[in-house]
Amino acid sequence: MFRPKLLLAAVPAVAASLALSACGQEEINAANNNPSSPVHQGAMIFHERCGGCHTLKAAATHGSATNVSQKERTDGPDLDFRRETVQDVLFAIRNGGFSGSIMPANVVVGQDAQKVALFVSKYAGSKSQTAK
Repeated sequence: MFRPKLLLAAVPAVAASLALSACGQEEINAANNNPSSPVHQGAMIFHERCGGCHTLKAAATHGSATNVSQKERTDGPDLDFRRETVQDVLFAIRNGGFSGSIMPANVVVGQDAQKVALFVSKYAGSKSQTAK
């Protein structure tokens, strides 16, 4: 028995699954993809632990809202447009960002935090007006 309503309901679901499957196509592009590089390791950690809330092309993450009207409370800064220093990144990691309201404090610690800070400070701000 043909059910047109069921077919119409399935179309958006199929379209959404195709769109989501395309999300994983980008690759991390940091420190020439040398797995032994601390910067590349920081990119991998950032992708895993920070990518849900932050956008940073070098880590292949898209966690920030691209449209202000669609921004959610948990959307972190788009780091492609925001330059950061190692010290600022470490401060944000230790203290839950700069406001302390959403980002969990100590989301990464120790050498992992240092690797993430090295990575972010090297690649953040690539699309900013003040980028090198």
